[in-house]
Amino acid sequence: MHPISYFQAIVLGALQGAAELFPVSSLGHSVILPSLLGWDIHQNDDYFLTFLVATHLATALVLLGFFWSDWVGIARGLGRSLRDREIQDEDSEARLGWLLVVGTIPAGILGLVLEHPLRKVFASPTSAAVFLTLNGLMLFGAERLRRRAPVVERARGSDERIARRVSWRGALGVGSAQAIALLPGFSRSGATMSGGLLVGLSNEDAARYSFLLATPIIGAAAVLKLPELAGHQGDGVRGPALAGALCAAVTAYLSVRLLVRFFETNRLTPFAVYCTVAGILCAAVLLAT
Repeated sequence: MHPISYFQAIVLGALQGAAELFPVSSLGHSVILPSLLGWDIHQNDDYFLTFLVATHLATALVLLGFFWSDWVGIARGLGRSLRDREIQDEDSEARLGWLLVVGTIPAGILGLVLEHPLRKVFASPTSAAVFLTLNGLMLFGAERLRRRAPVVERARGSDERIARRVSWRGALGVGSAQAIALLPGFSRSGATMSGGLLVGLSNEDAARYSFLLATPIIGAAAVLKLPELAGHQGDGVRGPALAGALCAAVTAYLSVRLLVRFFETNRLTPFAVYCTVAGILCAAVLLAT
């Protein structure tokens, strides 16, 4: 018997791949759904954490592949800046690369320090439902920022605009905001999109910056814990984890393709309404059972 069935792995993997990129909290949904369906899966179960490693790694690889040309340019820019020991004013790729480094380091440190304490304190599906509601309210606030953001801008020239508009302090703040996703129910992408809007990015550039910023932090967290999947904690869960990872990869790819276009013209309001309503309903159901 597997501690997590293939059916459960497929459902949770597909859910994680989509919800990680939509601003609706993948961890919150992964905590709430098993409880609503009566599955004996809990956030702090070793095998479930190992399963999540595989799905997060798949999502990070999809993001890396989707923005591959951007990452190649960013890597070259970082190399140039290290070679020259400075960032040239016209080198937007180098500046964007260091903005991502500045945003990733504090989020990684906060994750290492706070992940386990927060998982212990906020391990219940009910708390995840409450945080999902608060995530909806955060998105309502972000939508107000979106209305004041620059006019609609297309993907062409996005990296240059991000490099020009985001300050080092702004990068630090937006990157640190990712740590809110350690609370199940809060969305990493929602927090970073909100932060991007706050520092002056347009709706679509904030979404793109969020996806770029998510790639190293999700990938690094997954790689750091990959030995758990290969070790004894992976016993009995490797097969379902592979199935879940494949499903996460498919839904992550479809999601990022959809969202890159969606945020060119559309609002955060539908996600805000969903999180608020779903969070309230799930909390009510969980408290009643």
